[in-house]
Amino acid sequence: MPIAVDDDRLRFARMNAQLLAGPPAAGAAGAVRGAAALQAQDAQALGLAVRARTAGLVAGDVRRAVAEDRSVVRTWAMRGTLHAVPAADAGWIVGLVGPVFLRRFRKRRLDLGLDDALCERAEHAIREVLSDGAGLTRGRLVEELNRVGVPVPAAGQAPAHLVLYAALRGVVCRGPDAAGGDGEPTCVLMRDWVGAWEARDTESALARLARRYLWGHGPAAPEDFRAWSGLPAPMVRRAWELVSAELAEVSTSRGPTWAPKEFAESLPTAAPNPAVQMVGSFDAYLLGYQGRDSAVPPRYARRIAPGGGIIHPAVLVEGCAAARWRWGRGRETVVVEPFEPLPDARWNP
Repeated sequence: MPIAVDDDRLRFARMNAQLLAGPPAAGAAGAVRGAAALQAQDAQALGLAVRARTAGLVAGDVRRAVAEDRSVVRTWAMRGTLHAVPAADAGWIVGLVGPVFLRRFRKRRLDLGLDDALCERAEHAIREVLSDGAGLTRGRLVEELNRVGVPVPAAGQAPAHLVLYAALRGVVCRGPDAAGGDGEPTCVLMRDWVGAWEARDTESALARLARRYLWGHGPAAPEDFRAWSGLPAPMVRRAWELVSAELAEVSTSRGPTWAPKEFAESLPTAAPNPAVQMVGSFDAYLLGYQGRDSAVPPRYARRIAPGGGIIHPAVLVEGCAAARWRWGRGRETVVVEPFEPLPDARWNP
């Protein structure tokens, strides 16, 4: 018999799964692992995502986790986009999703002059160029490749797609940012940065990724997992089959969803405490599903997601987006732009 939840309880459950409610995560790595992964194309947004899921951390703690402790790794993974993932998971995640996006982006590489032979030559050269353990910015990496006889175009999007290719092959990941953490990110050899990892067969990796997603996003449906991961439908169906015995069905107004049985048996019935939270751009709570209408009222959808892949920072009231926020002048204040008037009591939990 499915467990039935209304829209409020669905939001409360997802807030708990996302670590936006309940006990905070243990450090930056705990926040990243608990949410399955966090968007990392914007370093500040990553810091805000970690902050929303932890207690007492500052930006320097996130930088240390990325650049010094190496407990969190930034690399291209789900949907072929830059994510922060636990270092221990980087190898098997890239091993699973990398081949999918290498095939998907091949035409774009060819259009940019990066044919298969050139990419293969560049991959071998990158291993040599970065073999001394030093990180290079993308521009410097392309300069070095050209110096050793691999003619990579320095202009346009070719350098970015070559780095993407190397990352999806598991050769490179992002290392520390240049200039003491405030500059351009560097590329490093992934095995040097995170250490050796145990290869996983496709089915065990699929099952593991589906479990990780459901613990960090459930209740959710296969369509949500597909939208989050970017994996093709046959792989998503197989992932769901592999973990189906571990799941309980959760009935919602939007159709059936699923969650791990242990999680489904204790879905929260009360609003999160505190009732008001702030999340940054591209937060996984707003980006991790096929649609976001459970968390963003449809009439305000364009205020949060105007198009072009942009997800604005949001103020959540009991898990529902009630305002946008932005930095004020000098980044010393925060400006909140409510979608409609809210009683003062809602802002002072």
